[in-house]
Amino acid sequence: MKDPVTTIDARFSDAGAEPTSWQATQEVLENAQLTWLTTVRADGRPHVTPLVAVWLDGALHFTTGPEEQKAVNLAANPNVVLTTGCNTWDEGLDVMVEGPALRVTDQATLERLAAAWRTKWAGQWQYDVGDGAFRNDVGGTALVFAVEPAKVLAFGKGTFTHTRHVPRRSAP
Repeated sequence: MKDPVTTIDARFSDAGAEPTSWQATQEVLENAQLTWLTTVRADGRPHVTPLVAVWLDGALHFTTGPEEQKAVNLAANPNVVLTTGCNTWDEGLDVMVEGPALRVTDQATLERLAAAWRTKWAGQWQYDVGDGAFRNDVGGTALVFAVEPAKVLAFGKGTFTHTRHVPRRSAP
């Protein structure tokens, strides 16, 4: 997401607080070691799981095995929320990304994403690319999904802020 419309919700922000910048919000997405993915099961119950996500080309990307609950849920409903931040009350920035998760199968994009994953957690995430998915050294397949944000919420703590970032094309 480039140059989004940014607004602050004064109802949930300290008096006189400024909105969190898109740059600060994007840095949290780029540097997060862990992100929580929320999907919806076919019966409407939520499913939440931690995973390693990569911010690239204005979208947050994640992986899942084809038989995992995440993949099953996404086949029925692509809408997700990805959350990252810290669990402190008085410092830090929590960020939530909302949007549909769309499968990534393009070879060149997958190659760039595999390289980006290698930068996470001291290189512990090693993927090869083949047949429109990631492959690991034990023969496993990981489907790759991209969430281009429909909305991003940033919750500043210490000085409390509730900031909304939306793509210019979706701005009211």
